Amino acid sequence: MGSTSLNRRDVMKRAAAAGLLSVPAVGALSSCASAGGEENDAERGTKTAKNPLGVKQDAGLAVYIFNGGYGDKYAQYVTDMYADKYPKARPQQKATERIATQLQPKIIRGNPTADVINNSGVDDMNIGKLVKNEQVADLTELLDAPSWDAPDVKVRDTLVAGMDKMGSFGTDGCYQLNIAMTAYGNWYSKRLLEDELEMAYPKTWDEMLAVCRKAKSKGIHGWSYPGGHARYMLFSMYAMFAQVGGRDVIEAMDYLEPNAWKHDAVKSVLEAFEELVAKKYVLTGFDGQDAHTEMQTAWTKGKCVFIPDGSWVENEAKDTTPKGFGMSVGATPSLDRSDKMPFGTLYAPPGEPFLVPAKARNVRGGMEWLRMMYSKKAAQNFFREVSSIPALKGAIDGMDLPPGVDSAQKAITAAGDNVVIPFFKEWYEELFENDFDGAMAKFMVGDMTVQGVMDTMQKASDRVAKDPDITKVKKA
Repeated sequence: MGSTSLNRRDVMKRAAAAGLLSVPAVGALSSCASAGGEENDAERGTKTAKNPLGVKQDAGLAVYIFNGGYGDKYAQYVTDMYADKYPKARPQQKATERIATQLQPKIIRGNPTADVINNSGVDDMNIGKLVKNEQVADLTELLDAPSWDAPDVKVRDTLVAGMDKMGSFGTDGCYQLNIAMTAYGNWYSKRLLEDELEMAYPKTWDEMLAVCRKAKSKGIHGWSYPGGHARYMLFSMYAMFAQVGGRDVIEAMDYLEPNAWKHDAVKSVLEAFEELVAKKYVLTGFDGQDAHTEMQTAWTKGKCVFIPDGSWVENEAKDTTPKGFGMSVGATPSLDRSDKMPFGTLYAPPGEPFLVPAKARNVRGGMEWLRMMYSKKAAQNFFREVSSIPALKGAIDGMDLPPGVDSAQKAITAAGDNVVIPFFKEWYEELFENDFDGAMAKFMVGDMTVQGVMDTMQKASDRVAKDPDITKVKKA
């Protein structure tokens, strides 16, 4: 596998040009010789105008979906589409919370039982290692195939820019594609913030502290986070790193540069959040495997004002969200007047990744399933089922939007060119397996200093940079 030179500014320019900042979706890469390397020829069909990927009509298809915040009903809709087009295939779909546990050993042994996988959740597979070991199919052929709704338009041209780069992992191909646009940030209840506390969303950190101070006076915590998955706190910090110090701060993290995590901007942001901890503005105690849902339930019950989360939260917390809650996401507050980027800077990447194993029994069927997923009717169904912005351009234009989606879309639009995408989060899963999660868990209860967090994260970044078995993405 070769390496590819990625330039963040080019990605962001293309993202804006392709409409990333209106209604999301994603793009792709170059050419590919074959979909799965050692794909089973017995599972190949004949390519025609109606079957551009050459799917074998009666080849079985196994779909595995992460049973998390989005559930799997949205995916069943696509699996049913597949069954309608290829009835002899009798596609089967399974949902699990243990993607890596159930699927990765079989992929490593070369006999995967899944043809398309929603690689998400706490127990997701290390996609970088799978790509390094040539165990994931190159999806470039799919991206160059005719789109489901407009045969004269390639799949890649119906999706927003940036996704192909996230899925390249330092190669000349594309091995992972996403289906949603995720707005990360400070999620809150408009009713609690504006009606009960009579406060506006804080645009500066001083205003954030003022909200937390007033909330505390009423017996409400300003913040909470899932202690069992403490890396969630970074959802509210990534954009702030860039906002304080400029895009170069995140770019240095992406390319595993020495001292990237010791930048003054990182220190300043961590010190700001350290003050939340010191003043006991943070609701803690959610330390188990289901910490994220337990935290969200406390939030929807009004026990805290802000939580770090992604736009899947509206669907994941729908059963506990009261009517009139006014679920909303706020962008990064400005730290001070020296910030390099303005208020409104937002962490908003494509999300919810899918892949096809290189030695899947039905590689072409897996790609075809994804081609169907990127149809307008499937994208609109995804939106209806999970209240999240789909990855297809214009898919939900003109539709009535629930509060969270409406807020997320407005935040993305308001951010304009100030959208931040930390690619290292996708490229180097190794950073999060222990180091980042553990550091944030200790930091948010006051057991690790700001310097300790920076040292831990830099040490992890340096370790990955020096590991010859991890494919690195080269800086242009």
